Amino acid sequence: MITSLRLKDFKNFADETLHVGPFTLIVGANASGKSNIRDAFRFLHGIGRGYSLAEIAGGKHEAGWGPIRGATNEINRFQPRGTSPEADQFSLEVKIVLPLLPARALEDSGNVRYRIDVRAESSSDGALSVADEALCFNSEEIYTAGIFEDENYIWGRSTPALSKAPYMPKTIGHAVSPSDDAFTLYGQLTLRPEMMLDVCRQLEGMRFFDFRPNRMREPASPGQTTLGDSGEYLPVVLREICSEEKRKSALVSWLRELTPMDVEDFEFPSDPSGRIHLVICEANGARVSADCASDGTLRFLAMLAALLGKDFNHVYFFEEIENGLHPSRLHLLIDLIERVTADGSKQVIATTHSPQVLSLVNESSFESAAVVCRMEDTNEAIIRRIADIPNAKNLRKTQGLDRLLVGGWMETALAFTESNGDNEERSE
Repeated sequence: MITSLRLKDFKNFADETLHVGPFTLIVGANASGKSNIRDAFRFLHGIGRGYSLAEIAGGKHEAGWGPIRGATNEINRFQPRGTSPEADQFSLEVKIVLPLLPARALEDSGNVRYRIDVRAESSSDGALSVADEALCFNSEEIYTAGIFEDENYIWGRSTPALSKAPYMPKTIGHAVSPSDDAFTLYGQLTLRPEMMLDVCRQLEGMRFFDFRPNRMREPASPGQTTLGDSGEYLPVVLREICSEEKRKSALVSWLRELTPMDVEDFEFPSDPSGRIHLVICEANGARVSADCASDGTLRFLAMLAALLGKDFNHVYFFEEIENGLHPSRLHLLIDLIERVTADGSKQVIATTHSPQVLSLVNESSFESAAVVCRMEDTNEAIIRRIADIPNAKNLRKTQGLDRLLVGGWMETALAFTESNGDNEERSE
């Protein structure tokens, strides 16, 4: 489970930390930086998938991987040249609580911190390279890769911090060029290689959805049981869910609550080419195909498919979670997410422009909710937990935060507290 993400000199964040819970809601005005947080998670996700830095930033089209928004020189926060030695460098750091696996000893469950520093090489037209990298377990370093000042090589170093042997730093005898990519020494690491594999699985286990109704309406070929990022393969994913009565019952119940339709069942007819179609069946005998279903119905179905499907990913990122849904039904979506994430096996991170969504979350989700605010007269943004804004908890109970959010109260409160240095929760 991811517990925090630190962004240092990444896009419009100088040094900010997003604290992550089971359900993390992110609010903020347009152009404040909400999508930049998504880009940071995607960057780490690309590392988990084993992509090179060039592929992460520029795209890997054969794998369906789109580039990070902006050119490589826009990923790094703008700083005038000569400001510091790190002016062309950014850092991402993620903290993870690894679950206790049955095959592991008790001491193998704990807090893991992974950090990567990436710089733009002026000698190669801004190509990205690893400046430093570290993996720590319970604050003990078990892997690092960095550039030594006296030679133009990166060396990996592992220390037996988790073993019972005396502390004897061990240098792996393997040098690589500074252009090599993240975890480049993984194959050479003999100490706790499973720990690095677990981190890669956590980073790889992310999904980033941007549902498009036209893609959700398309029939799908059998065998595609994982929902696509735009909602592709919805019919076959729903068919797999309906193969188990318990999950099918939950699917029907949620959709019936969402819409005026008296949903009773689903049908999945195939066309002459063998592709599977989606048909929603009502109790009165009416049959509604995906072509005729509303955009909001399909979007909610896609969220159900993502959260109820047999997808073993851990983190689900939704942008503008309220899109296509009637305000009177938003509480159903929030209820669904909070139920699915309650046991910690799945996490949802979502951005929203809807004041109502913020008012619908429970106390636990409110503690994880964050606001992204672009500071006045600068292009830099800050990330703060809403619950840490002075008087926010009291105002939520007495007035509700939806009206205050619309009126810009959060931005005003943050501008005041930041300018006066009265900020209890500074980034770590």
